[in-house]
Amino acid sequence: MESEGIESNRKRMKPDSREEGDGAVSDSEMAQREEFGMSVAGSEEVELSISQILGKIDRFTEMISELLDSGKAVFKKISDDYEERLIMIHKEQMEKWQEEIRELRAIDASNEEASAVLHNATYLLQNPHVDS
Repeated sequence: MESEGIESNRKRMKPDSREEGDGAVSDSEMAQREEFGMSVAGSEEVELSISQILGKIDRFTEMISELLDSGKAVFKKISDDYEERLIMIHKEQMEKWQEEIRELRAIDASNEEASAVLHNATYLLQNPHVDS
């Protein structure tokens, strides 16, 4: 996914007919020259140099665009991995706490049973004349 600015610059800077070496000046080169404040008239050697520079600009722009795309893909992968790991950590922690709750409830139930037994034993010890 190229950014709109890079794409529009690439379209504007791309030489159309100079790469074939026919000597004609394309509209994009004319716009490029006007953008950089260059005169339209120039020697063939200067025109060739300008064409080479514009080719370098196109290649550099394409390289930057590819780097942006690959960087976005890497960050997307890292982001997805990060999200999955955080969800996994959350799930594991929730399971641990749920296990703690189950253990506390089991201990509480055991304590309640022990308390009832002790309460009955205390009652029986305090009232020895009660026989079942």
